[in-house]
Amino acid sequence: QVQVVESGGGLVQPGGSLRLSCVASGSFFSAVVGDWYRQAPGKQREWVARVNGNSIPDYADSVKGRFTISRDNAKKTVSLQMNNLKPEETAVYYCKILWLGREFWGKGTLVTVSS
Repeated sequence: QVQVVESGGGLVQPGGSLRLSCVASGSFFSAVVGDWYRQAPGKQREWVARVNGNSIPDYADSVKGRFTISRDNAKKTVSLQMNNLKPEETAVYYCKILWLGREFWGKGTLVTVSS
Protein backbone atom coordinates (compact mmCIF):
# COMPACT_ATOMS: atom_id res chain seq x y z
CA GLN A 1 0.00 0.00 0.00
CA VAL A 2 1.28 3.47 -0.90
CA GLN A 3 0.77 6.29 1.56
CA VAL A 4 0.34 9.77 0.12
CA VAL A 5 0.43 12.80 2.40
CA GLU A 6 -0.11 16.41 1.33
CA SER A 7 0.99 19.49 3.23
CA GLY A 8 1.41 23.21 2.76
CA GLY A 9 -2.15 24.42 2.63
CA GLY A 10 -3.38 27.44 4.52
CA LEU A 11 -4.85 30.90 4.29
CA VAL A 12 -3.41 33.29 1.72
CA GLN A 13 -4.52 36.64 0.39
CA PRO A 14 -5.52 37.07 -3.23
CA GLY A 15 -2.41 37.44 -5.34
CA GLY A 16 -0.36 35.53 -2.82
CA SER A 17 1.60 32.30 -3.11
CA LEU A 18 1.66 28.89 -1.51
CA ARG A 19 3.73 25.79 -2.04
CA LEU A 20 2.09 22.42 -1.60
CA SER A 21 4.02 19.22 -1.12
CA CYS A 22 3.07 15.58 -1.51
CA VAL A 23 5.17 12.81 -0.05
CA ALA A 24 4.66 9.21 -1.12
CA SER A 25 5.97 6.09 0.56
CA GLY A 26 7.68 3.34 -1.40
CA SER A 27 10.98 2.79 -3.17
CA PHE A 28 9.53 3.06 -6.69
CA PHE A 29 8.99 6.80 -6.71
CA SER A 30 11.03 7.56 -9.82
CA ALA A 31 8.51 5.54 -11.86
CA VAL A 32 5.37 7.29 -10.70
CA VAL A 33 3.28 9.99 -12.26
CA GLY A 34 2.17 12.70 -9.87
CA ASP A 35 -0.98 14.79 -10.24
CA TRP A 36 -2.60 17.55 -8.28
CA TYR A 37 -6.35 17.97 -8.22
CA ARG A 38 -8.60 20.36 -6.35
CA GLN A 39 -12.18 20.40 -5.22
CA ALA A 40 -13.91 23.62 -4.37
CA PRO A 41 -16.99 23.66 -2.12
CA GLY A 42 -20.01 22.40 -4.00
CA LYS A 43 -18.01 21.60 -7.13
CA GLN A 44 -16.55 18.54 -8.76
CA ARG A 45 -12.93 17.64 -8.33
CA GLU A 46 -10.83 19.05 -11.14
CA TRP A 47 -7.39 18.25 -12.43
CA VAL A 48 -4.74 20.94 -11.91
CA ALA A 49 -1.33 19.66 -12.98
CA ARG A 50 0.76 16.57 -13.71
CA VAL A 51 4.44 15.68 -13.70
CA ASN A 52 5.50 12.46 -15.38
CA GLY A 53 8.46 10.18 -14.74
CA ASN A 54 10.69 12.36 -16.93
CA SER A 55 9.71 15.48 -14.97
CA ILE A 56 7.70 16.82 -17.89
CA PRO A 57 4.85 18.95 -16.57
CA ASP A 58 1.36 19.58 -17.85
CA TYR A 59 -1.20 22.07 -16.58
CA ALA A 60 -4.84 22.93 -16.73
CA ASP A 61 -5.35 26.06 -18.79
CA SER A 62 -6.66 27.92 -15.77
CA VAL A 63 -3.34 27.67 -13.93
CA LYS A 64 -0.79 27.89 -16.74
CA GLY A 65 1.80 30.56 -16.09
CA ARG A 66 0.96 30.75 -12.38
CA PHE A 67 1.45 27.22 -11.04
CA THR A 68 4.57 25.08 -11.28
CA ILE A 69 4.65 21.37 -10.57
CA SER A 70 7.91 19.61 -9.82
CA ARG A 71 9.24 16.39 -8.37
CA ASP A 72 12.16 15.34 -6.25
CA ASN A 73 12.74 11.62 -6.57
CA ALA A 74 15.26 11.52 -3.75
CA LYS A 75 12.73 13.02 -1.36
CA LYS A 76 9.79 11.15 -2.97
CA THR A 77 7.98 14.44 -3.27
CA VAL A 78 5.75 16.14 -5.81
CA SER A 79 5.37 19.86 -5.22
CA LEU A 80 3.02 22.50 -6.52
CA GLN A 81 4.12 26.13 -6.40
CA MET A 82 1.06 28.35 -6.71
CA ASN A 83 1.45 32.04 -7.46
CA ASN A 84 -1.05 34.85 -7.95
CA LEU A 85 -3.80 32.86 -6.26
CA LYS A 86 -7.41 33.83 -6.79
CA PRO A 87 -10.33 33.58 -4.36
CA GLU A 88 -12.08 31.10 -6.65
CA GLU A 89 -9.12 28.76 -6.17
CA THR A 90 -10.13 28.12 -2.61
CA ALA A 91 -10.38 24.36 -2.46
CA VAL A 92 -9.05 21.18 -0.98
CA TYR A 93 -6.02 20.20 -3.02
CA TYR A 94 -5.33 16.51 -3.50
CA CYS A 95 -2.27 14.66 -4.68
CA LYS A 96 -2.62 11.52 -6.74
CA ILE A 97 0.20 9.09 -7.38
CA LEU A 98 -0.16 6.75 -10.35
CA TRP A 99 2.01 3.66 -10.29
CA LEU A 100 1.63 0.56 -12.48
CA GLY A 101 -1.93 1.52 -13.30
CA ARG A 102 -2.99 2.00 -9.70
CA GLU A 103 -4.02 5.28 -8.15
CA PHE A 104 -3.14 6.36 -4.66
CA TRP A 105 -4.70 9.51 -3.22
CA GLY A 106 -3.89 11.65 -0.26
CA LYS A 107 -6.50 13.10 2.06
CA GLY A 108 -5.98 16.62 0.79
CA THR A 109 -4.84 19.96 2.12
CA LEU A 110 -7.08 23.01 2.34
CA VAL A 111 -6.13 26.20 0.53
CA THR A 112 -8.17 29.29 1.35
CA VAL A 113 -7.66 32.41 -0.72
CA SER A 114 -9.27 35.33 1.03
CA SER A 115 -8.57 38.83 2.25
